[in-house]
Amino acid sequence: MDDNQGQTPPVTPASPQRAQVRMPAITPMVTYILLGFTILVYVLQVGSESLVGFDVPAALGMKVNELIIEGQIWRLITPVFLHGSILHLGFNMYALYILGPGLERFYGHWRFIGLYFLSGFAGNVMSFLFSPAPALGASSAIFGLLGAQGVFLYQNKGMYGRPAQRALINLVVIAVINLIIGLQPGIDNWGHIGGLIAGTLYAWFAGPVLVIKGIYPNMTLVDERPSGDVVRTIISVGLLFGALAVVTIFLRN
Repeated sequence: MDDNQGQTPPVTPASPQRAQVRMPAITPMVTYILLGFTILVYVLQVGSESLVGFDVPAALGMKVNELIIEGQIWRLITPVFLHGSILHLGFNMYALYILGPGLERFYGHWRFIGLYFLSGFAGNVMSFLFSPAPALGASSAIFGLLGAQGVFLYQNKGMYGRPAQRALINLVVIAVINLIIGLQPGIDNWGHIGGLIAGTLYAWFAGPVLVIKGIYPNMTLVDERPSGDVVRTIISVGLLFGALAVVTIFLRN
């Protein structure tokens, strides 16, 4: 006699299915253009030193407080294209190469441009406010990318799970270590702080908020952030740091 007669056969658990989620197909051309142009500017810096005996691009564009007070306000953004040494350039461009493509893929070209230059501008404003020393370098913009990457991982942690949590912890550790290193003389830590603040604010209010849409197994990542949030954030953060710069110029005059 069969002992299993009349009983429901055991159910074998279904094996997990893989879902194909299409990622944004965007070539990070803004990142590559920024890399190429910044390297070109450094070549011009080195070439001008050889030809005329001093660094012409740096003389025209680095952050110099006295010249900003006199009205050369472009010096609050042009330092992001200037560097003091090949090592300085190498560190910043390597960071841009690592962080830029992933962020640009999800932000899109124009929103990524806003992130980079708003962070660079805010960093130079903070340096103008609190540091009397001349400054140059893309570090302020790079710290903005670092802050934006952290916000992206936090706001989309449900999408990426535990790997996102580990990556977020690593980012926080990297930021803290770099800020501690920035306490050394000759490093513009105020620029780093300003870029980090602006990049974090921009990402929090204007960064991608991803959801999966579509029918299994073909699904797509969709950014649900309203485009109006991006415009309002750029204007708000830009006006905040712009007002700080204007008030400081007025008071120092």
